[in-house]
Amino acid sequence: MPSRIIDNEKMPAPLGPYSHAVAASGELVFFSGQAGMDAATGGVPAEFEPQARNAFENLSRVVAAAGLEMANVVKTTVYLADPSQFGVLNTLFGEYFPTSPPTRATPIVQLPKGLLISVEAVAVRP
Repeated sequence: MPSRIIDNEKMPAPLGPYSHAVAASGELVFFSGQAGMDAATGGVPAEFEPQARNAFENLSRVVAAAGLEMANVVKTTVYLADPSQFGVLNTLFGEYFPTSPPTRATPIVQLPKGLLISVEAVAVRP
């Protein structure tokens, strides 16, 4: 089965030439890093927690656009700009993945445009 681009008009525009998500082989769906941008305005809150919540909400939207649920996510990479926010990240991660959380890597990186977080994921189609 060929790959299929998944898009959602409710998502903020990508910051570069990439797709929000791609379904591959009919089983796996790969989601690009979802930034902490406000989907309605494209703005970026200055504080970490609202940015992080936006990132998880954006991921939730594109996961839904793929016909999946957050429970279908099996792998995440959370790019974090400030390691002091790790506790806040854990709290939010627990809210969005309350049972059987996916695996996670959390590299500390410098993100573009003042972003403090970006969340990418892989989900399995049931």
